[in-house]
Amino acid sequence: MAPQHYLYSMTCLIVDDNKLARTTMRQLASHINDLKVAGECADAIEAYNLLQHTHTDIILLDIEMPGVNGIDFTRSLGTHKPVIIFTTSKKDYAVEAFDLNVADYVVKPVTPARFIQAIDKARQVINSTKVKVTYHADAFVFIKESSVIRRIDLTELLFAEAMGDYVKLHTAQKFYIIHNTLKNVEDKLDKQKFIRVHRSYIIALDKIDSIRDGVVQIGAHTIPVADAYRSLLQKKLSIL
Repeated sequence: MAPQHYLYSMTCLIVDDNKLARTTMRQLASHINDLKVAGECADAIEAYNLLQHTHTDIILLDIEMPGVNGIDFTRSLGTHKPVIIFTTSKKDYAVEAFDLNVADYVVKPVTPARFIQAIDKARQVINSTKVKVTYHADAFVFIKESSVIRRIDLTELLFAEAMGDYVKLHTAQKFYIIHNTLKNVEDKLDKQKFIRVHRSYIIALDKIDSIRDGVVQIGAHTIPVADAYRSLLQKKLSIL
């Protein structure tokens, strides 16, 4: 049988001081048809130098490494960085990692199923760079993805969630990821119908099912309400 040839659409860089871990990541990556390993690095400095002349979409990044750790390395890359997937043997850094808006946090040993899930999340973010959004009055938004223009009625929008340089728009049926900031989205929405409740969330007031202990419930979604926004939210609600 002739070998199959694939057109790779994503590249990844493996950064881990453990050679066996790098080998495992390379083997897992080899099973993803649209993923190609651009290189392997044993530390953050080596990775930084490689990034200067090698295009990389995804970094599979260990956290505990000699010299510069994975957290500090991610911070050093700024806003226009590759999509980061942390691969680590400890759960201790999860909160700090997600504050950096990484795509995923995978605890070793990494199973094939978990690896596929992480790559799928990264793929969504990468594809969103091809998405443009156009607002029309307060009624709906147009999202252009490749050659398809999709209309989203704002009456269907449940909430918007910040993801670093991206925003995830949630509807009851599905979600869309756009390359934008939550502040830009907030500026386009009707202030009487939508309200920011957290630095990472804007919600539709008429989609709230319940509020309890500083948490808003919208369908199956649980959304935190930060103290700074709690008073304004109460003022917006018509409480009997």
